[in-house]
Amino acid sequence: MRKDIHPKDYRLVVFKDMSNDYTFLSRSTVKTKESIVWEDGKEYPVVKLEISHTSHPYYTGKMKLVDSAGRVDKFKTRYKKRYE
Repeated sequence: MRKDIHPKDYRLVVFKDMSNDYTFLSRSTVKTKESIVWEDGKEYPVVKLEISHTSHPYYTGKMKLVDSAGRVDKFKTRYKKRYE
């Protein structure tokens, strides 16, 4: 196996599911500009997720309609100048 190919800058990061406000703390190397105060009173970087195991239909057993129209409109407004 090749040596020194894995990142070494792991840190604690809070992941937040935006569809149901479920949060969990895990180690990651993801870079983010936002932060949040966790239950222990310390401040950690936060990564916002659209879906997690608490909201995914496969794991919950419930079919849930995801708002894709809002995302399409947001994309069109963001890149409107480029496609004119």
